[in-house]
Amino acid sequence: MRQPLSLSARRSRTGYLFCLPGLTFLALFLAYPILYNVWTSVHDVDLGQLLGGAERFTGLDNYRTVADDPAFWHSVRLSLVFTGGSLLLQFTIGFALALLFARPFPLNGLLRSLLLVAWLLPPVVSGTLFRWMLDAESGAYNALLKPVGLSHDWLTDPSTSMAGVVFANVWVGVPFNMLLLLVGLHTIDPELYEAAAIDGANTWQRFRHLTLPLMRPVSVTVLLLGLLYTFKVFDLVYVMTGGGPVDATRVLSLYVYEVFFTFFRFGQGAAAALLLLVVPLLAGAWYVRRLRREDEAPAGGAV
Repeated sequence: MRQPLSLSARRSRTGYLFCLPGLTFLALFLAYPILYNVWTSVHDVDLGQLLGGAERFTGLDNYRTVADDPAFWHSVRLSLVFTGGSLLLQFTIGFALALLFARPFPLNGLLRSLLLVAWLLPPVVSGTLFRWMLDAESGAYNALLKPVGLSHDWLTDPSTSMAGVVFANVWVGVPFNMLLLLVGLHTIDPELYEAAAIDGANTWQRFRHLTLPLMRPVSVTVLLLGLLYTFKVFDLVYVMTGGGPVDATRVLSLYVYEVFFTFFRFGQGAAAALLLLVVPLLAGAWYVRRLRREDEAPAGGAV
């Protein structure tokens, strides 16, 4: 006769049943595409072979081809410049705005809500808006700068096109940074600032010795999320410049797109797409390791 399940076994089975929809979703829309991409990256796949089902196994040849392509490394450098410039400006401006909105003043909530509009707009809309504003002939910025002789072809000049797309991405990302950093500022006990002021600390000393150290965990999280999002940005850059002029803004995501859908080299495109995941995966692994160290520090007696 079959023995009845214990209470813990029934609870365990119930827990797995509740997790099943989420696991199924992850398997279909995350695990399967990644595994199929890995399979494609080790096969010679072009449009004809994809339709005819005659893919040939090539091992790591696609990765070698991508690694030997100067255009790939050019795109990597552009992605690092785009990501680094965006993160620096987004975080700095977002932190400054968070410090501003942490203090009560008239219309605080209204202004904060208006700033969030930039984050809520789809990137395609934001890219189209900035492409119009930076247009050489009818752009709003050139209309303002023309009287003082500072008008410029921002998106058609290879020397300034990257600055234009970074500017647009900063506008999109600042509200997100501000919102998370503002939440972090509200978790700091105001009595700490009062005690520091009583001890004679000025505003800069309170910011340096209280705000910055206490905001470090939140700051690391904000920077990591910004890195994960910014390094793979495609739609904003594609709408604004399409990777031009003269490949001056062809970041790594646009390089992958062109290999896939312009040259139809699916095997090489899959290899490049997997290489695109290297930086986010390394950043995520570092962050998880850092969290584990912080969780284990009290148990180990670390101060």
